Amino acid sequence: MTPKLVVMVKEPRPGRVKTRLAAGIGTTAAAWWFRHQTARLLRDLRDPRWQTILAVAPDREGLRSRVWPADVPRWPQGRGDLGCRMGRIFRALAPGPVLIVGADIPGITPALVRDGFRALGDHDAVFGPAQDGGYWLIGLARRRPVPPGLFAGVRWSSEHALSDTIATLPDHRIAQLACLRDVDTLEDLHALAAAGQGSRSDRAPRAACP
Repeated sequence: MTPKLVVMVKEPRPGRVKTRLAAGIGTTAAAWWFRHQTARLLRDLRDPRWQTILAVAPDREGLRSRVWPADVPRWPQGRGDLGCRMGRIFRALAPGPVLIVGADIPGITPALVRDGFRALGDHDAVFGPAQDGGYWLIGLARRRPVPPGLFAGVRWSSEHALSDTIATLPDHRIAQLACLRDVDTLEDLHALAAAGQGSRSDRAPRAACP
């Protein structure tokens, strides 16, 4: 039962990804940032200790895309909100622990992924909380059936996303990892750079910046 790391990605087309970031730096620069951030993340996180899988959107374009490494398995995200899409992943993958992460968090490291899988050794679920009240990682050991109500009623893109999701996992032993900052806005990029946590991909093309 090889542990599985699922990275949620979107085809990095201008106007389709990081729309809030695009409001600050432009659609082309936001897509450029996401493409290079995803490439760096995949380089860093591919590891023989787990299998890395891309959950792609839109389905057809993502499955055909040449943006990501061809040798990394791909899984179509399908329809529905984030909870519907992640729930399908947890229920459909082969047995073994599964971690799901977003691609827009520069602070994710192999050590944190390792910590996530280690936490599932004696916990049912693990979260990596984000500073905005959401989370950058969710994992399930899957020693027990995935709750049918997982993600029901979660207020996505709000400060309640983490607490709402935990509420859908009654009687589960839950661990938490380090709190990281995702990148939704230009202010997030500036904050990461000021903290020395930004990656090289934080540098959007100057011509596209205000």
